Amino acid sequence: MYKRMKLADTVRVAPRLLGEDVGVSVKDALKEKLEGRVDKTLGAIVAVTNIEEVGEGHILVGDGAVYYDAVFEAIVFIPQLQEVIEGLVVETVEFGAFVSIGAMDGLLHVSQVTDDFMSYDGKNGRLLSKTGGRTLSEGDKVRARIVAVSTNEREPRDSKIGLTMRQHALGKLEWLEEARKPKSEESKE
Repeated sequence: MYKRMKLADTVRVAPRLLGEDVGVSVKDALKEKLEGRVDKTLGAIVAVTNIEEVGEGHILVGDGAVYYDAVFEAIVFIPQLQEVIEGLVVETVEFGAFVSIGAMDGLLHVSQVTDDFMSYDGKNGRLLSKTGGRTLSEGDKVRARIVAVSTNEREPRDSKIGLTMRQHALGKLEWLEEARKPKSEESKE
């Protein structure tokens, strides 16, 4: 879930970022420091959008930078348990598919794709159902539910989000469209 939050932080503005407009310099320094960072309580900071307040600058002995206390708005992505998301399959592997859900990727384990047994077709880089003739490959759009969240602040790339599509109204968007068609339309085709 994306949220707009009001945050406060002290930011170091390097001499190369100092300019005539302190607000712009502080915003640039905050972007450099925070965007892309993952925090267990805040989530993934996607963008610093607006600087609301900048305090007086402080200079430390031996450091040419200026330190400012700032209050600002930021867009953050917080994966919530049981949240239904839509995403894009970015990679399929033997044990499942990685789905881009915005600021982070989630893992859709092979056992959570459908109720049918899914196997990996390495030659074509896709997951294939045993009896239903359904496939899941890179570039497919899916709707899934978040069932597990484990954030790693030190190594954001090691954060894990578990997904499932084995519930009603979840799955590859094409499968959902097919299920929505009335039976009479299917027989006409």
